[in-house]
Amino acid sequence: MTAVAPTTTGAAPRTLTLGFHTRVPFTTGEARRGLDDGVALFRHAEQGGYDRGWVYQRHFDNYLAAPLVFLPVVAQYTSRIGLGTAIIGMRYQDPVLLAEAASTADHLSGGRLQLGLGTGMGGFDRAFRQEPNDGRAVSLDRLDVFLRAIRGEAVGHGANGEPLTVRGASRDLIERVWFGAGSVASAERVAGRGLHLMLSTILTGAVADYDAEQRAAIAAFREGHPRGSSARVSVSRSILPATSVERARRYAAYDAERRARGPAASRPQGAVAPAPQPPGVFTMSPAIHGEPESVVDALLADPAVAEADDVIAFLPPEFALDESRRLLDDIAEHVAPALRIARGASA
Repeated sequence: MTAVAPTTTGAAPRTLTLGFHTRVPFTTGEARRGLDDGVALFRHAEQGGYDRGWVYQRHFDNYLAAPLVFLPVVAQYTSRIGLGTAIIGMRYQDPVLLAEAASTADHLSGGRLQLGLGTGMGGFDRAFRQEPNDGRAVSLDRLDVFLRAIRGEAVGHGANGEPLTVRGASRDLIERVWFGAGSVASAERVAGRGLHLMLSTILTGAVADYDAEQRAAIAAFREGHPRGSSARVSVSRSILPATSVERARRYAAYDAERRARGPAASRPQGAVAPAPQPPGVFTMSPAIHGEPESVVDALLADPAVAEADDVIAFLPPEFALDESRRLLDDIAEHVAPALRIARGASA
């Protein structure tokens, strides 16, 4: 599924990597089944030609909470597909322990780990034995310690004054670390640390033009990144090509619920309803649904997708395994080839 992206002004042709994003959901009392279904979904996606699969970390809910435990298991059942975290919230991570865990997961997966980090969802400070704090500031501070640890730099000193380093650090993992951003300012912070940029389906604040804001974030990121235009960007989209009347109705209903309820939409049975948010806290991208041709046209017209290196199809969390597999199949058959042809023809 790797394709050549359009040539932007003053830049070399870009390659496009296609992936999917699952929260590895489960109904209450069925965590083991949800994990098994998650492994099966990765196996199916690899067979369907997807380049990468991404999982989210969600605490205290009916979703995957320990991606760095889950992904090495997926690695034992797959051979090629990239294994990504999108995202692990840094605000509740010990940075040295994370460096050890991420390195171990990367070694066990044969160097296939794509480590997506971010500030993450708040509200659990005291549950994690923290005083209420500025989650962004805490996350960035812990990120910087993590980056030192993963590079093999000293993160402290032992009893005899010797420098303490993560001995099993996967040194090239630093080349596969991403960080999530929800605004132009946060994209600039990611660039300043030399990491790859992850843009989700949500932007911070009330945004009048979602596409223009994401494209501005990408431009600011590449302008401030040491690698310039070669710095990698991933963009997530709800991609829902309808190949039947039933699917068209299902996807339209999902889109309507998502517009009305935002992140509270599409949850597995028993999942926690997010706390209501006042208007203007965030802006969600619309779901792209309809006949496959219209979905392809919308993606080709999307300015952020045009500038992205990775396009990630976000799977609705309420979808069971069979429904998610069918959606992945439809994207692979009806959307991916058109994107590949369009990108290649422009190069």
